[in-house]
Amino acid sequence: MTHITLWTVGAFLLALAPLAGFGFANDRWIAAAREWPISGRLALPAVCVVPYLLVAVPLHQLRIEWLLLYLLLPIAIAALLAFAARLDPQQRGHWLDFLVLFTLGLAVDLRWFEPAWPHSLTALNKLLLLDAGLYGFHAVRQLNGVGFDLRWCKSDWKIGLREFLLYTPIAILLGLAIGFLHWRGHIDRPWLLPGMWLFTYLFIALPEEIFFRGWMQNLFERRTGRSASLAITAILFGLSHFNKRAVHFNWRYVLLASIAGIFYGRAWRSERRIAASSITHACVDTVWGALLR
Repeated sequence: MTHITLWTVGAFLLALAPLAGFGFANDRWIAAAREWPISGRLALPAVCVVPYLLVAVPLHQLRIEWLLLYLLLPIAIAALLAFAARLDPQQRGHWLDFLVLFTLGLAVDLRWFEPAWPHSLTALNKLLLLDAGLYGFHAVRQLNGVGFDLRWCKSDWKIGLREFLLYTPIAILLGLAIGFLHWRGHIDRPWLLPGMWLFTYLFIALPEEIFFRGWMQNLFERRTGRSASLAITAILFGLSHFNKRAVHFNWRYVLLASIAGIFYGRAWRSERRIAASSITHACVDTVWGALLR
C-alpha cells in the first residue's frame, strides 16, 4: 500500500528543507541562527516533529511516544552540541560530539525509529535524523571543515571520478572472488541510469557522506590524525553495513564497504568537500546496482 498524498509530499519537502538550506546557503543559515537567543536556538529543531504529524495524523497513526521522540530528540542533540561548543571551543572533538554521532548512527543502522512510519515512508526517519544532525553540528556546534555544499565544481568531479576508478578494479575482483558480486553482463533499461545515479547521490550517498566524512572523519582527524581517522571511519562505515542484504552479519558487505570507505574518505579529504566523496559513492552504488548484483 502506498501512502503518497499531499500531506506526505509536504512532509518530504519540509524534511528536505534543511538539507537544501545548509547545502546552498550554509553561512547565511548559520548567521541567522546566531541572531536567535540560546533558548530559541535550542528549541527551534522541535519543528522536526511537523513531518511526522503530517504523515501520522491523516493516517490515524499518531502515537504519543513517537511524537515526543521527534519533538525532543532534535532539541537534546542541539543542547548536547551547544555544551560541546562551550566545552571545546577549539573544536578538537569532544566526547559529546561522538555521543551524538553514535546515537544518530545506531538509530539509522538498527532502524530504532522506523516502526513510527508506514513501510513506504521510512526514508523520512533517516531525513529527520539527518536534519537534527545538520542543525546541531552546523547551526549550534558550528563545526568547521565539513565541506557540505550542494553546488558542484570541476574538482569534485575530477576527484570523485578518480577515486571511483581507483576503487572499481579492487571492488570487482574482490567482490567476485568472495561471491558478494555477481556479473550480470548487461544493463536493464540503461536510459534510467542518470536518474538512478541522481537518486542515489541525493538520498543515499549525500546523507552518508555528510555523516561519515563531514562529521565523523572530520572530528576523528582532530583527535587521531589523517591516516588513523581515515582508517577508523572506513571501518565504522563498513560495519554500518553489517545487516544489509542479509539476515545475519554480512561480512562480505562489511569488507567491501570498509575498503570503499577508504576511497570515499580520500575523496573528501582531498579538498574537504562532501560533493567529491558523494560522487565516488554514487558511482560505486550505481554500477553495483546496474551490473554487479
